[in-house]
Amino acid sequence: MNIGSHKLTSKVLLAPMAGTSDKPFRMICRDQGAGLTTSEMVVIQNHLLNSNKSKHRLDFSSEQLPISIQIAGSEAQELANSAIKALEFGADIIDINMGCPAKKVCNKAAGSALMQNEELVEDILKAVVNAVEVPVTLKMRTGWDEENKNAPTIAKIAEDNGIKMLAIHGRTRSQKYNGDAEFDTVKKIASQVSIPVVANGDIDSPKRAKDILDFTGADAVMLGRATQGNPWLISQVNQFLTSGKTGEEPTLEKKIPLILGHISQIHDFYGHKMGTQLSRKHIFWYSMHLDQEKGLAFWPSINRVSDHSEQYSKFHEFLYSI
Repeated sequence: MNIGSHKLTSKVLLAPMAGTSDKPFRMICRDQGAGLTTSEMVVIQNHLLNSNKSKHRLDFSSEQLPISIQIAGSEAQELANSAIKALEFGADIIDINMGCPAKKVCNKAAGSALMQNEELVEDILKAVVNAVEVPVTLKMRTGWDEENKNAPTIAKIAEDNGIKMLAIHGRTRSQKYNGDAEFDTVKKIASQVSIPVVANGDIDSPKRAKDILDFTGADAVMLGRATQGNPWLISQVNQFLTSGKTGEEPTLEKKIPLILGHISQIHDFYGHKMGTQLSRKHIFWYSMHLDQEKGLAFWPSINRVSDHSEQYSKFHEFLYSI
């Protein structure tokens, strides 16, 4: 699949997830065979660039190309300016967020809230595409609510205004992450546009990925929450899509070095204090994925640890006790 001049190496993409798709996690997912990883959404404004959050979110050094940076905002010129700034941080692809259902984002008329105003959507897409020379992609939902599934209309607007790829999460904004994702809307979009379409939502197994691709006619799948604590799902899906065979899940012996390496990377990237805090959710996800019963018993003790060395040591001990 191509995004502009960029040829992706696989049909399995990592979703941009706030609080998850940071640099350490993106690098692990690329190593597992993700064809593209996209940053957590960023608002690139001068007064925010010196914040620790922006510095970490806009660090793409040593990452595999192409670099995809997701921008968020509620006004056409604001997003165009963010796109131009993103180029300074190495963006090869600009992704526009119209999919986030979070209240704090939607209350600012950003994320999936933008889908309520198709005229504004067109203004934003035009402004961003005209502002940069690199390909621009769009991540969105099926619509605002069940009565307003206007993603097919927005998809056509996007294609007409130079967007190079569409990723559609099979839920409305009002659903958030509740209920089941539906892919009839994705199928409709894939049949009516000529640009690449990526299906996203509830893809948690190789077979599910293949079934969704076959049903929708989409060009690729985008994995999200199912990779939390389970990044090797990417390589399993990739293998199934390319060979039709289900590869064996990596042994615990092979998983442990990857898991501990991830925790070390978080400590190094964010610094010991913040790294220890941010590692906790990943430790929880890994523990639940590997052994839910033992993980639940282990969690209260590891969650209270505030020293990075002790955190790593305790988690190391836990992993080798499973």
